[in-house]
Amino acid sequence: MTRVDPPPGPSISIADMEACTARFNEIKGSGLCFMDQRIPGHEREMINLCGLGVTENEADPDLAPKLGNAHGFAHGFAKCDPGCGAALHWHETEEVFMPLDGKWSIYWRDGEEEREVFLEAGDTVSVPIGIYRGFKNVSDKPATLQFIVGGPDTGKVHWHPSVIDAARKTGLEVDDNGLLVEIE
Repeated sequence: MTRVDPPPGPSISIADMEACTARFNEIKGSGLCFMDQRIPGHEREMINLCGLGVTENEADPDLAPKLGNAHGFAHGFAKCDPGCGAALHWHETEEVFMPLDGKWSIYWRDGEEEREVFLEAGDTVSVPIGIYRGFKNVSDKPATLQFIVGGPDTGKVHWHPSVIDAARKTGLEVDDNGLLVEIE
Protein backbone atom coordinates (compact mmCIF):
# COMPACT_ATOMS: atom_id res chain seq x y z
CA MET A 1 0.00 0.00 0.00
CA THR A 2 1.32 3.44 -0.92
CA ARG A 3 1.50 5.98 1.86
CA VAL A 4 -0.32 9.24 1.14
CA ASP A 5 0.67 12.26 3.18
CA PRO A 6 -2.14 14.63 4.15
CA PRO A 7 -2.14 18.04 2.50
CA PRO A 8 -0.38 20.73 4.53
CA GLY A 9 -2.65 22.57 6.93
CA PRO A 10 -2.88 26.30 7.36
CA SER A 11 0.13 28.03 8.82
CA ILE A 12 -0.09 29.91 12.10
CA SER A 13 2.72 31.76 13.84
CA ILE A 14 3.48 31.61 17.54
CA ALA A 15 2.32 35.23 17.83
CA ASP A 16 -1.00 34.38 16.16
CA MET A 17 -1.45 31.36 18.43
CA GLU A 18 -0.69 33.54 21.47
CA ALA A 19 -3.52 35.84 20.32
CA CYS A 20 -5.78 32.75 20.57
CA THR A 21 -4.60 31.97 24.11
CA ALA A 22 -6.11 32.98 27.45
CA ARG A 23 -3.72 32.75 30.41
CA PHE A 24 -5.67 31.62 33.48
CA ASN A 25 -3.72 33.80 35.93
CA GLU A 26 -4.22 36.89 33.76
CA ILE A 27 -7.90 36.72 32.80
CA LYS A 28 -10.57 38.56 34.69
CA GLY A 29 -14.30 38.52 34.50
CA SER A 30 -17.21 40.35 36.06
CA GLY A 31 -19.25 40.20 39.22
CA LEU A 32 -22.40 41.18 37.34
CA CYS A 33 -23.00 38.79 34.47
CA PHE A 34 -26.41 37.45 35.58
CA MET A 35 -29.33 38.84 37.56
CA ASP A 36 -28.84 36.41 40.45
CA GLN A 37 -25.37 37.72 41.35
CA ARG A 38 -26.65 40.30 43.85
CA ILE A 39 -28.66 37.69 45.74
CA PRO A 40 -26.75 36.64 48.90
CA GLY A 41 -25.00 33.33 48.29
CA HIS A 42 -24.87 33.79 44.52
CA GLU A 43 -22.00 36.27 44.27
CA ARG A 44 -19.30 35.08 41.87
CA GLU A 45 -16.89 36.21 39.18
CA MET A 46 -17.93 34.96 35.73
CA ILE A 47 -15.27 34.67 33.02
CA ASN A 48 -16.28 34.11 29.40
CA LEU A 49 -13.64 32.36 27.34
CA CYS A 50 -15.56 31.57 24.13
CA GLY A 51 -19.02 32.67 23.08
CA LEU A 52 -21.25 35.34 24.57
CA GLY A 53 -24.67 33.73 24.17
CA VAL A 54 -25.59 33.17 27.80
CA THR A 55 -24.39 36.52 29.19
CA GLU A 56 -27.12 38.88 30.38
CA ASN A 57 -24.79 41.87 30.74
CA GLU A 58 -23.44 42.22 27.20
CA ALA A 59 -22.48 45.89 27.81
CA ASP A 60 -19.75 44.93 30.31
CA PRO A 61 -16.40 44.82 28.45
CA ASP A 62 -15.01 42.44 31.10
CA LEU A 63 -17.52 39.84 29.86
CA ALA A 64 -16.35 39.94 26.25
CA PRO A 65 -15.22 36.44 25.27
CA LYS A 66 -11.46 36.25 25.78
CA LEU A 67 -11.02 33.91 22.80
CA GLY A 68 -13.76 35.34 20.58
CA ASN A 69 -17.01 33.86 19.43
CA ALA A 70 -17.40 30.11 19.58
CA HIS A 71 -19.10 27.96 17.00
CA GLY A 72 -21.78 25.94 18.77
CA PHE A 73 -20.92 26.42 22.47
CA ALA A 74 -20.10 28.84 25.26
CA HIS A 75 -17.22 28.10 27.63
CA GLY A 76 -15.92 29.80 30.74
CA PHE A 77 -15.29 29.78 34.47
CA ALA A 78 -17.15 30.69 37.63
CA LYS A 79 -14.89 31.74 40.53
CA CYS A 80 -16.75 31.55 43.82
CA ASP A 81 -16.08 32.05 47.50
CA PRO A 82 -17.17 29.27 49.86
CA GLY A 83 -20.96 28.93 50.01
CA CYS A 84 -21.52 30.86 46.77
CA GLY A 85 -22.60 29.84 43.26
CA ALA A 86 -25.40 30.10 40.72
CA ALA A 87 -29.10 30.07 41.54
CA LEU A 88 -31.60 27.70 39.91
CA HIS A 89 -31.76 28.14 36.14
CA TRP A 90 -32.01 26.08 32.96
CA HIS A 91 -30.72 26.30 29.40
CA GLU A 92 -32.09 25.24 26.03
CA THR A 93 -28.98 23.08 25.60
CA GLU A 94 -26.91 20.83 27.83
CA GLU A 95 -24.56 22.34 30.37
CA VAL A 96 -21.37 20.59 31.48
CA PHE A 97 -19.61 21.39 34.75
CA MET A 98 -16.07 20.41 35.79
CA PRO A 99 -14.32 21.82 38.87
CA LEU A 100 -10.73 22.94 38.43
CA ASP A 101 -10.32 22.88 42.20
CA GLY A 102 -12.35 22.66 45.38
CA LYS A 103 -15.53 20.70 46.02
CA TRP A 104 -18.82 21.66 44.37
CA SER A 105 -22.49 20.86 44.80
CA ILE A 106 -24.37 20.60 41.51
CA TYR A 107 -28.01 20.73 42.54
CA TRP A 108 -31.27 20.53 40.62
CA ARG A 109 -35.03 20.43 40.96
CA ASP A 110 -36.80 17.10 40.53
CA GLY A 111 -40.44 18.12 40.84
CA GLU A 112 -40.67 19.65 44.30
CA GLU A 113 -37.51 17.87 45.49
CA GLU A 114 -34.01 19.31 45.38
CA ARG A 115 -31.26 16.81 44.64
CA GLU A 116 -27.48 17.17 44.37
CA VAL A 117 -24.25 15.49 43.40
CA PHE A 118 -20.82 16.52 44.61
CA LEU A 119 -17.87 17.05 42.28
CA GLU A 120 -14.17 17.48 42.94
CA ALA A 121 -11.37 18.56 40.59
CA GLY A 122 -11.66 16.75 37.27
CA ASP A 123 -15.09 15.21 37.97
CA THR A 124 -17.57 16.13 35.24
CA VAL A 125 -21.36 16.21 34.97
CA SER A 126 -23.60 17.01 31.99
CA VAL A 127 -26.98 18.43 33.01
CA PRO A 128 -29.77 17.72 30.49
CA ILE A 129 -31.82 20.38 28.73
CA GLY A 130 -34.66 21.95 30.69
CA ILE A 131 -33.56 20.85 34.19
CA TYR A 132 -33.47 23.66 36.76
CA ARG A 133 -29.90 23.49 38.08
CA GLY A 134 -27.49 25.51 40.16
CA PHE A 135 -24.03 25.10 41.62
CA LYS A 136 -22.31 26.02 44.87
CA ASN A 137 -18.74 25.98 46.12
CA VAL A 138 -18.89 23.74 49.20
CA SER A 139 -15.14 24.04 49.88
CA ASP A 140 -13.59 26.04 52.70
CA LYS A 141 -11.70 28.29 50.24
CA PRO A 142 -12.38 30.08 46.93
CA ALA A 143 -12.60 27.70 43.98
CA THR A 144 -13.14 27.68 40.21
CA LEU A 145 -15.73 25.74 38.21
CA GLN A 146 -15.47 25.32 34.43
CA PHE A 147 -18.71 25.36 32.44
CA ILE A 148 -19.62 24.57 28.84
CA VAL A 149 -23.06 25.33 27.43
CA GLY A 150 -23.50 23.44 24.16
CA GLY A 151 -25.51 23.57 20.98
CA PRO A 152 -25.59 25.83 17.96
CA ASP A 153 -27.74 28.38 19.84
CA THR A 154 -27.02 28.48 23.57
CA GLY A 155 -29.95 30.83 24.13
CA LYS A 156 -30.39 32.88 27.27
CA VAL A 157 -30.78 31.71 30.86
CA HIS A 158 -34.24 30.70 32.11
CA TRP A 159 -34.50 31.47 35.81
CA HIS A 160 -36.62 29.70 38.41
CA PRO A 161 -39.51 32.01 39.49
CA SER A 162 -38.09 32.25 43.03
CA VAL A 163 -34.81 33.59 41.62
CA ILE A 164 -36.61 36.21 39.52
CA ASP A 165 -38.47 37.45 42.63
CA ALA A 166 -35.28 37.57 44.74
CA ALA A 167 -33.33 39.37 41.98
CA ARG A 168 -36.04 42.02 41.62
CA LYS A 169 -35.62 42.81 45.31
CA THR A 170 -31.93 43.59 44.57
CA GLY A 171 -32.91 45.94 41.72
CA LEU A 172 -32.20 43.61 38.79
CA GLU A 173 -34.24 41.81 36.17
CA VAL A 174 -33.88 40.85 32.52
CA ASP A 175 -35.78 42.33 29.58
CA ASP A 176 -37.61 40.41 26.83
CA ASN A 177 -34.28 39.90 25.04
CA GLY A 178 -32.70 38.30 28.11
CA LEU A 179 -30.48 41.28 28.90
CA LEU A 180 -29.82 42.68 32.36
CA VAL A 181 -31.85 45.73 33.43
CA GLU A 182 -31.53 47.87 36.56
CA ILE A 183 -34.95 48.57 38.07
CA GLU A 184 -35.95 51.09 40.70
